[in-house]
Amino acid sequence: MKKNFCKIVSIAALLAFGQTAIAQQTYELTLDTKKVGAPIQSTMYGLFFEDINFGADGGLYAELVKNRSFDFPQSLMGWYTFGKVEVKKDNSPFDKNPNYLVLSNPGHAHKHTGIENEGFRGIGFVKDATYRFSVWAKKEKTTEDQKIRIEFINSKNNIIGTEELSINSTDWQKHQVIVTAKETEEKGRLRVFLVSKGSIAVDHVSLFPTDTYKGRENGLRKDLAQALTDIHPGIFRFPGGCIVEGTDLDTRYDWKKTIGPVENRPVNENRWHYTFTNRFFPDYYQSYGLGFYEYFLLSEDMGAEPLPVLSCGLACQFQNEDEHAHVPVSNLAPYIQDALDLIEFANGPITSKWGKVRADMGHPAPFNLKYIGIGNEQWGPEYVDHLAPFVKEMRAKYPNIKVIGSSGPSADGKAFDYLWPEMKRLKVDLVDEHYYKEPDWFFNNASRYDNYDRKGPAVFAGEYASHDHPTKKQNNFLSALSEAAFMTGLERNADIVHMCTYAPLFAHIDAWQWCPDMIWFDNLKMMKTPNYYVQQLYAHNKGTNTMTLLWPDKKAVTGQENLYASAVYDKDQNCYIVKVANTGTESKNIKVTLTGTKKKTTFTVGDCVVMQNNNLKAVNTLDTPLSITPTKATATMDGNILNIQTQGQSFGVYKIKL
Repeated sequence: MKKNFCKIVSIAALLAFGQTAIAQQTYELTLDTKKVGAPIQSTMYGLFFEDINFGADGGLYAELVKNRSFDFPQSLMGWYTFGKVEVKKDNSPFDKNPNYLVLSNPGHAHKHTGIENEGFRGIGFVKDATYRFSVWAKKEKTTEDQKIRIEFINSKNNIIGTEELSINSTDWQKHQVIVTAKETEEKGRLRVFLVSKGSIAVDHVSLFPTDTYKGRENGLRKDLAQALTDIHPGIFRFPGGCIVEGTDLDTRYDWKKTIGPVENRPVNENRWHYTFTNRFFPDYYQSYGLGFYEYFLLSEDMGAEPLPVLSCGLACQFQNEDEHAHVPVSNLAPYIQDALDLIEFANGPITSKWGKVRADMGHPAPFNLKYIGIGNEQWGPEYVDHLAPFVKEMRAKYPNIKVIGSSGPSADGKAFDYLWPEMKRLKVDLVDEHYYKEPDWFFNNASRYDNYDRKGPAVFAGEYASHDHPTKKQNNFLSALSEAAFMTGLERNADIVHMCTYAPLFAHIDAWQWCPDMIWFDNLKMMKTPNYYVQQLYAHNKGTNTMTLLWPDKKAVTGQENLYASAVYDKDQNCYIVKVANTGTESKNIKVTLTGTKKKTTFTVGDCVVMQNNNLKAVNTLDTPLSITPTKATATMDGNILNIQTQGQSFGVYKIKL
């Protein structure tokens, strides 16, 4: 019995030693410092915004009132009325938003007239925060001043903020008052009482937090906009996405309707209004309060290049098989003119027609637009035929503007194979590729661009995200790790891949239609996903030039031994940056030898960070938003050798300072 016990112990010890030896195996890589590679574009890592999942109204756009101008097809959608309330159109102050309300005395001492708005799945109020209530109003058929009372209502129907406002003009005027919330409430409402005995007409009933991003009155929700800025994006693509196309041409995104006075921007039906019957939102409309001017401002605020995408005259091809649903090529002139006018709006002098519109809105200086996309996920000969005249006209008038074409809705297949040669023939500057795939696809495609044709257009990875279907496409650590591994291939091929953007960007936790998404939020809180932090780590450590990082057999690190890696040089910081994804479960010792260095060169380890989790299905939540975040990592330098011990299931960024 004793002998058998000793044998068992000896075997166990040998097995343990073998496992330790395997875990501590060293993997050697070489970084050739003499071969400074292609420049990395300033636009390499950026953001794509689409108004899906209530990402604009109810999300990034800080307006708290839904249907503020009463111009949804159901005029009072989002509103509750009591007493004597009438919807009218005659004598409206705004021709593009003709509806308004008349609030009148109910005719009984114990009855009341007023309106109450439900917001976007409620209205979020923060204790002691201030909110700007505004309304266009006039008194009706009376010489006496009229008065309304504004109330913030919590989920228990208690008043948590109130102010009164006098309406003293018989002409339409904008009135406003600041209201302070006395407590925090996620699912509040806005109530407006008529407290005088006459009648008033009201339109564009609005409520904004005073503390918006950059303090603008028609501003953005501060925490969400700041999260975007904190990525340090190089490019900002807007406004979509499929909403550019529209379910039909009548509901396509028309940039000219989104500029000018915010009160007179017409309501548009959102493309995602009908799309998913299992996640159906009949109240999903666009106020256009967040319009092209605001998108350009946000790009400027973030330091990102703006990339607007315009309709090519094709409605969504997924939803419209009838060719008559689209604009014939012979009738494209107005659409092409829209594109030319947009460039003038962004870049033209204040003496030009559209440059003056921009200046009148408060921005005399040009926005310095360099890129424009024509069409979103269109495909087939009809797209090529529609795109060709756009390219011709824009090349003639604005030869320095870079035109972006589409490779269709998928990363491969017949449409993709057809479109790439056509995009080369049309000589577009970049081709927009989209891929929503499972994590294994991202792991297996880290070398996707290694052998792409360098003579054709550059690549814009305009929409991508890893979809972990068994978890209903959660933003879990597996999806983030697979994207991190894949992005080493984007970085290694930055000579041909000039920009990339994760998609979609935002999702309201109570009103989403599509997942995964980079940032989730409710009316008070937000949560950055693990995917967000991967994008941020790449953007913050972009570098200025690619570097060659190889195995001893001169192959790129694209999944061998469950390792993915890339390297860049940053001339501004005078450092090399190595990125490593270890997708296996065991830790690995990695030696990166810097060759081609001068004998007296001294290297030191700079800032290093890592994301790691033993549970690939782990997620951040609104209540636990910091469960998965980058943390400080360690590495050592032994002369010209960087020593890294990567944890299993991790993505790390390591700086080597000269």
